[in-house]
Amino acid sequence: MNQNNTFLPTTLKEMQVLGWERPDVVFFSGDAYIDHPAFGTAVIARLLESIGLQVAVVPQPNWQDDLRDFKKFGAPRLFFAVNSGAMDSMVNRYTANKRIRSDDAYTPDGRAGARPDRALTVYSKILKSLYPNIPVVIGGIEASLRRFTHYDFWDDTLKPSILIDSQADYLIYGQGEKPVKMLTDCLRENRRSEICNIPQTAFALPRNEANRFVENSIQLHSFEDCKKNSDRFGNNFKIIETESNSLRAKRLTEDCGQMTVVVNPPCPPLTTAELDSIYALPFTRRPHPRYGNKHIPAYEMIRHSINIHRGCFGGCSFCTISAHQGKFISSRSVASVLEELERLTAMPDFRGHISDLGGPAANMYRMSGKNAALCGVCRKPSCLFPAICRNLNLDHAPLLELYAAVRRHPAVKKVTIGSGIRYDMFIDKNGFIDQTGKKYFETVMKYHVSGRLKVAPEHTASKVLDAVRKPSFELFVRLKSAFDSLNRGQKSPKQLIPYFISALPNCTDADMQQLAAIMKRMSYKLEQVQCFTPTPMTLASTIFYTGKDPYTGKKMYVAKSPDKRKQQQNYFF
Repeated sequence: MNQNNTFLPTTLKEMQVLGWERPDVVFFSGDAYIDHPAFGTAVIARLLESIGLQVAVVPQPNWQDDLRDFKKFGAPRLFFAVNSGAMDSMVNRYTANKRIRSDDAYTPDGRAGARPDRALTVYSKILKSLYPNIPVVIGGIEASLRRFTHYDFWDDTLKPSILIDSQADYLIYGQGEKPVKMLTDCLRENRRSEICNIPQTAFALPRNEANRFVENSIQLHSFEDCKKNSDRFGNNFKIIETESNSLRAKRLTEDCGQMTVVVNPPCPPLTTAELDSIYALPFTRRPHPRYGNKHIPAYEMIRHSINIHRGCFGGCSFCTISAHQGKFISSRSVASVLEELERLTAMPDFRGHISDLGGPAANMYRMSGKNAALCGVCRKPSCLFPAICRNLNLDHAPLLELYAAVRRHPAVKKVTIGSGIRYDMFIDKNGFIDQTGKKYFETVMKYHVSGRLKVAPEHTASKVLDAVRKPSFELFVRLKSAFDSLNRGQKSPKQLIPYFISALPNCTDADMQQLAAIMKRMSYKLEQVQCFTPTPMTLASTIFYTGKDPYTGKKMYVAKSPDKRKQQQNYFF
């Protein structure tokens, strides 16, 4: 834990107490400032602090007054860092039916309206207008998903790269620790011209200045061509998704008007040592004292949780993890997790319950290709669909060892797994895939379910599941059979809660009617349900916009109008 129990400054007074004259970096975020490793702002700010920078944080700045929040620290020595928060600001603010939400989990007391629509663009444009000569670096989920021409569900149109609209100087996509350190070094050492070669960054240049990058890149169809022809937009997506999940990715370029957007290939996945060093940073694990006793719902959910890995190789077509974290798993060491556990159990409010020990998916810890050379040439977006890759090591033993080590801690009474469990990694149509998978499920059922095990079959219809890269519903039936077998005779029987989505690509009213009938036959009253929201840079949103699978050219039905989407959702009830 932070030895001095100090936070990074959020006001001029706090900065002056630290004896600073001027920060090196000022960080703007759409979320409340929570100094916890589950929040990207805290991670990047602490990382910059660890390399000797003075970093100030401006959480949820007021963009509607005289802009005093944007002016209070003045111009930083190096750059402004900007994100919209841990969630995309549009998903955060609007329901799947485009209604404004009544709350915001990342704001004190859950208050709505503390950030603007498209917060990243709004913040960046304000900073460029006030400080035109200071670099603005944007990042986080909102930047990652909008680094290329993308479909915007809320305006129902294609929009150009966020670099164009936001006027930002640089964009860092995905896991930003490596590129932000390289970018910082270039600015500190006055090597700004070298930033254009930093992996996992993007920038926009006038076309004539971008020629030297275009020559050694894959040139995508321009924004204007995509607007004219949706098939070209679909073709762009195929290339973007493939390169985003490749260990030997190429630079991509895309013209927009008189500008060219240049997106460098991603950095190699973080090593265990690199990931461990990030989680060893001096987080206080608490919201900033400025919030007093106010309740921040998102913090309450994760305050006593531990992240053990990053990345997800599922490749679900509606999920944004692939575009942001990629499919290659970076795992922490057991020692690193146990060190964080010591800090967590020392918190005054800890009562013995670890609320989650997981990641983007609960059970991908330490999983990778058996032959790394084959992974190096792989071009597939999913390691699990349409079938589990034969090169994938699905051994759950390291994860079981980690679970056991955490359970042995004297201050830990209960560890629940809050992350989504991929049951297709230990069950197939014939039963358990192997003994470690069987033991994993039995262990989770015995020690790590607090009453309800939530899983996500997403749908029952095969053609819908194929469209979203999910396994057959038969696997859920197998899982339920195994669940019921273990549950039988227990003093405190548990519940298996399935999660479903309506209005997915290729889903018709008849498919929803069938889903409702199957659930009724299985005696389920559905509660974990939602309507599909097309988020930028996913296969499902591309299909939603074009009406086609870009990989096959096959036309797919899409429930696009609000009435049709609502009609499908009603089958849940």
